[in-house]
Amino acid sequence: MSVQLINPGAEVTRRGLALHTTISAAKGLQDVLRSNLGPKGTIKMLVSGAGDIKITKDGNVLLNEMQIQNPTASMIARTATAQDDVCGDGTTSTVLIIGELLKQAERYLVEGLHPRSVTDGFDLAREELTRWIDETALERKIDRELLVEIARCSLATKVVSDFATVLSEIVTDAVLTIQREGQPLDLHMVEIMAMEHRTSKESRLVKGLVLDHGGRHPDMPKKVTDAFILTCNVGLEYEKSEVQAGFFYSNAEQREKLVEAERQVVDDKVNKIIALKRQVCEDSGKGFVVINQKGIDPNSLDLLAREGILALRRAKRRNMERLTLACGGVAVNSVDNLTPDVLGFAGVVYEQVLGDDKFTFVEEVENPYSCTIMLKGPNRHTIVQVRDAIRDGLRAVKNTIEDGRVLP
Repeated sequence: MSVQLINPGAEVTRRGLALHTTISAAKGLQDVLRSNLGPKGTIKMLVSGAGDIKITKDGNVLLNEMQIQNPTASMIARTATAQDDVCGDGTTSTVLIIGELLKQAERYLVEGLHPRSVTDGFDLAREELTRWIDETALERKIDRELLVEIARCSLATKVVSDFATVLSEIVTDAVLTIQREGQPLDLHMVEIMAMEHRTSKESRLVKGLVLDHGGRHPDMPKKVTDAFILTCNVGLEYEKSEVQAGFFYSNAEQREKLVEAERQVVDDKVNKIIALKRQVCEDSGKGFVVINQKGIDPNSLDLLAREGILALRRAKRRNMERLTLACGGVAVNSVDNLTPDVLGFAGVVYEQVLGDDKFTFVEEVENPYSCTIMLKGPNRHTIVQVRDAIRDGLRAVKNTIEDGRVLP
C-alpha cells in the first residue's frame, strides 16, 4: 500500500503471484528455445513488423530479435547475451539451464522453503561445478586437428553437418593465420566478405584480403601478378582547404593559372608514385597496385592507367590496417620521400565482377597476419545464418587457444 501512496499508478503484485510470474516467464523462454538446441535442433523463422524475414537457430540472434516484455525474461536474455559476448556461444544452453533451475526450485518453494535457501544452494552448486570443471579439464597440445574438432562441435549446432565440416577447417585456418607469438588474438583481423553467388559450400579462406570494390578506370589491368602494394592515405584529387580561405582573380588568365597550379599539385603527387613504380619494377615484368583511403580524381586515374598501375580509391579504414598485416609494408600519409621499404607484396591481385558489384582479391602474400573468409550463398538469408555461425566458430577456436584446456 505504501508504494501506491507514493505512486497511485504503480502495479503491486503479491509475493506468491510475483514468484509464479517470474518462474512462468523463465519456463516460457525455455520452451521457445528448447527445440533449437544441438545439431538436430529446428531452425526458427522470425518476421519483423516491416515484413523482413530472418532464419536462424542461433540463440543470441533469437533473443536479440524477439520483443521480450516480461522483466524476468528480459534479464535472462541479457544474461545469455553476456555469455555470448564472453564466449561466443552457449546462449541457448544458458537459457535452458536457468529455466530448468527455476522449474526445480518451484517444487521446493511450494513446500514452503525460503527463496534465500534456494539461492544459497545455487551458489554452492556453482562453486562445486567450477571446481569439477577445473579438475576434469585436460591440458592437451593445441594443434590444428584438435581446433578443427572444437570448431566442428560449435558449428554443427548452427549449420548442416556436411557444411559444418567444411566451415570448421576454414575457421580454424583463419584463426591460425592471424595468430602471432606472444600477442593476443584479434579476431577483427579476420574479414568476413559475403558474395551472393552459387552455394554456401563454395565458401573459402583467402589468405590475403578481399576488397568490395575495384579499379575505377577501364584501361587499368584486371589482373596483376608479382605486385608491389602501396598502401596510402593521400588525397590524389583537388581538396578544399581546412581553413576558411578565398582566391580572387581579376581576369580569365589569372583564373587559368589558378586552375593549373591546383592541378600541378595533384600531378606532382601522382608523378612521385609513378617514379617509385618505375624504380622498383623497371623491366622485370612485376606489377604495381595503389590502394588509397582517400579519393583519386579522373585525371590522376588516367595517369596511373597509362603506367599500367591498378589503383583503388576510398578503401575502408578497417582494411588499411589489414592490408599492411597481410601484405607487409607501411601505410603512408605522404608521397614525399617514398622508398621501396614502404611497399608490400602480393603474388596476384585480380578483380572479379558479380552483377553490379566488383571485388578485388589480394592473394599469395608472404606471412599474412590478416585473412578473409569469402562467404558465398544463394540468398541473403543463408549468408546471414552462416555469418552468425562463423562468428561463433571463430570465438570457440580463439577460446581454446587462449585457455589451453578442453573438457572430454
